[in-house]
Amino acid sequence: MSPTRVARHVLVPSEPGEARVARLRAELKAAAAEGRPVAVGVARHSMGGQSLVPEGVALTLEGGGVEIDTAARRYRAAAGTRWRQVIPALDAAGLSPAVMQSNNDFGIGSTFCVNAHGWAVPCGPFGTTVRHLRLLLADGTLVACSPTEEPELFAHAMGGYGLFGLVVDLELDAVPNRALAPDLARLPADGFADAFLRTVRTPEVAMAYGRLSVSRSRFLEEAVLVAFRARTGPVPPPEAASLPWLQRLIYRGQTGSEAGKRLRWLAETQVAPHLAPGRVARNALLNVSAAVLANRDPARVDILHEYFLPPEGLAAFLAACRTILPAAGGELLNVTLRHVEADPIACLAYAPQARIAAVMSFSHDRTPEADAAMGAMTRRLIEAAIGLGGSFYLPYRTQAHPDQVRRAYPRADAFAALKRRYDPDLRFRNGLWDAYFAQA
Repeated sequence: MSPTRVARHVLVPSEPGEARVARLRAELKAAAAEGRPVAVGVARHSMGGQSLVPEGVALTLEGGGVEIDTAARRYRAAAGTRWRQVIPALDAAGLSPAVMQSNNDFGIGSTFCVNAHGWAVPCGPFGTTVRHLRLLLADGTLVACSPTEEPELFAHAMGGYGLFGLVVDLELDAVPNRALAPDLARLPADGFADAFLRTVRTPEVAMAYGRLSVSRSRFLEEAVLVAFRARTGPVPPPEAASLPWLQRLIYRGQTGSEAGKRLRWLAETQVAPHLAPGRVARNALLNVSAAVLANRDPARVDILHEYFLPPEGLAAFLAACRTILPAAGGELLNVTLRHVEADPIACLAYAPQARIAAVMSFSHDRTPEADAAMGAMTRRLIEAAIGLGGSFYLPYRTQAHPDQVRRAYPRADAFAALKRRYDPDLRFRNGLWDAYFAQA
């Protein structure tokens, strides 16, 4: 949906730390000599087309090895390392990422730049688990950052969408890998928030999520709450769940089909509990590729939205969705509900207090008309979330009004001002900056 012509695309290979720094410095120097902006990525998935910049230089980072400090329960890896590389390395040491995105395809540097959250509980966003990183600034200066070392720069690079510098490597928290057992509860959607808060703060619950019915007959009215509780004994292997072809068949079969949506809800609420393994490794729940459910129809596109609501505002937001979505004709495939603890660090914090995240997946025709309709619907949903004291996630389509960005992120102008101080030539740029911050 966002074709972007770049001047060149540079694949930065995995190299020892100082060699990688030298190569990145050389690329920045070359871009500066040409007067071109730079945008960096790894899997080129998290931030979509707006993570590029027209006629700029696109740098794609490859990963490296994972260094583990078992005693301290920490690990270090290059920014281009994918989660599918991190998980097996930690698993061999009996450890697991403290927080990561819900799929293993992405790079850990990108996860920091979008400050993604996962579904481990009770946890804040990914950036709250980063203990230290090295950031290459636009002038080639290499800066060590942490919550206590250069804290201002750290807070702006965390969820800063690559606008403050190139992340070179990171040191992160790990937790023990554990055997978990799932249980499922069905409940009305309007009662979900209270039950969810009780569940995520139960000590033996390590991971939890909710899901809503998207069938027209029960549209956003029924919920399931799935909690994974710690169990003693041997930990199963980290392989992802079986039957991915069946998951895909049921999920993609919903598109344009009320019967498909009802079948999926039946599978999720009545069939899945009987097929679920009695015990599963924490790492196995994390070690899942987004490709399992990805759209393969060239005539359609999947669009993600994410809204962060105060728990007491979730029911009212769902009520607004029941009005907004049918009127807009949106093809809603999924709503997953997750818990995010407060983020006291990031300048662009989407969860300044504890929030329930509503992760929504839509499908629409790959046409300008359908994209425009999606944009109008998106702005109405954002308005509903902001009106309830919530916010929305920035790294998807840039369809919000800049005014909505500033109301959801009160420090947006301060973010832009500090960006200009650290990078006065705007060497690091992307479509997100151009859409929301360039005029600040």
